[in-house]
Amino acid sequence: MIRAGRAEQELAVEVVRSTRALLCVVDGANRLVLVNPAMEQFTGRSADELVGRPFYDVYVAPEHRALALDAVARSMATGTAFPQEADWLAAGGVRRRVSMTIDVLHDDAGAPWALACLGLDVTEEREREAALRRRAHTDVLTGLPNRSALFDALHQHLDSERGSGCGLLFCDLDGFKAVNDRHGHAVGDRLLADAAARLQSLAGPSDLVARLGGDEFVVVCPGGASARLGMLAAEVTTAFRRPFANPAGELTIGVSIGHAVGEPGEAPDRLVARADHAMYGAKSRRRRRDPRSPG
Repeated sequence: MIRAGRAEQELAVEVVRSTRALLCVVDGANRLVLVNPAMEQFTGRSADELVGRPFYDVYVAPEHRALALDAVARSMATGTAFPQEADWLAAGGVRRRVSMTIDVLHDDAGAPWALACLGLDVTEEREREAALRRRAHTDVLTGLPNRSALFDALHQHLDSERGSGCGLLFCDLDGFKAVNDRHGHAVGDRLLADAAARLQSLAGPSDLVARLGGDEFVVVCPGGASARLGMLAAEVTTAFRRPFANPAGELTIGVSIGHAVGEPGEAPDRLVARADHAMYGAKSRRRRRDPRSPG
């Protein structure tokens, strides 16, 4: 039994020494009492430099120090700790995202005396997840938020409890189909990307410009005062009268715009439908004035 116990101890020591996980023990005075080689490598400091130092001066991001101290105090007081995830400072002050499993260590009398923290560097994993989310919410052709991102934003603005409402411009390019049919999809795609960039340049810093699909674009304006929507619609109309430079030569298209204001509690698809209906009204009125205008 003695030899088995020693073997188990030696194995435990070897695991702590060899694991790539970041292992440290923090006592009730918030000082590091144990670090493993992975922590030494992560921080760029030796165990002699780390042991005895306050943990919050070693790896905790400055803006998280108060929360970290509170979490440690609560765990020591209650004897219970919960998994966490936060930014840690690696060697050279580089920020890394670390997922933590924390356990409370008890003395022989059963009282909490320290916390054992096992951290995993999940920076690349979180970056991949964020990139996947961006791709899932981004229109590949124009780089704008796509339909999914648009409706996510509308749900937030129109939430019956937390939303403050929003205005919406529904923009449909006039004459795009003729350009696409005449010059081909490559030219048409370039024109859509340039139209998106022009529309984005006119939007305010808090506005969301999204591609709904095809040659339809939407601008979401938080708050959405009707007067502001009308002014923005006029600016967009004027801007789209300017020709677009293109490898096929200068191309001229127009834009039909409808707008509507949504209040908290309104369904996003209903707001989009109202702005869409207003856009078709504007397109019909223009055609009546000038039957030769592109649709």
